[in-house]
Amino acid sequence: MEILQVKLERAGYSRGREILRDVSFSLRAGEMMGLIGPNGAGKSTVIKAILGFLKHVVGRVHLREACRYGYIPEHPVFYEDLTVWEHLELAASVWGMPRAAFEERALGLLERFQLRGEMHHLPRAFSKGMQQKLMFVTGFLLQPDLYVVDEPFIGLDPRATKTLLQLLEEERRRGAAVLLSTHVLDTAEKICDSFLLLHQGRCVARGSLMRLRRQIGRENASLMDCFDVFTSA
Repeated sequence: MEILQVKLERAGYSRGREILRDVSFSLRAGEMMGLIGPNGAGKSTVIKAILGFLKHVVGRVHLREACRYGYIPEHPVFYEDLTVWEHLELAASVWGMPRAAFEERALGLLERFQLRGEMHHLPRAFSKGMQQKLMFVTGFLLQPDLYVVDEPFIGLDPRATKTLLQLLEEERRRGAAVLLSTHVLDTAEKICDSFLLLHQGRCVARGSLMRLRRQIGRENASLMDCFDVFTSA
């Protein structure tokens, strides 16, 4: 069952200055797709187009009916005067999450990301890694149908990275789809089912690692090898 369908003919931040051209893909329930490309390739623009943050889009983004999605940004976003727990209460109230279910889920996630001791503290005093953990807890709290995750591994310690990967796998088994933008190609190769490679605003390759290997004619190529071939032009 498809959760997300994207067909972008053109997209950008101002009329006549398109960043993306002819980018199309779909994402199924339980599938994790790696959004890969060099700096400036258009990965963040694809994400913004999906989320409706771009004014200039020619194309179509279709979510399955009644689909709920969660966005975990690269740079943490939070309210200066709300504690960790208050952030989670706000998110749960927006979605109408029952109190008992909220408390059980929230406390469990805070424990897993080692934030339970800081639940009544203000995140503005946290390190970047701890602030990012708050983004993860908020995103996973609501268990949406689609996760859009932008560069999640930057600034994370190894334990938090392991917890994040475990939760992504749990959510996939539940049936959620994941669009993961990352430069950490060795990790993406291990966890993603498929890949969308962008270069200079265009899709230069799409599919499983096996398909990418066939396209470059190297049956044992790594994702990095494929990346080098497709983005070297």
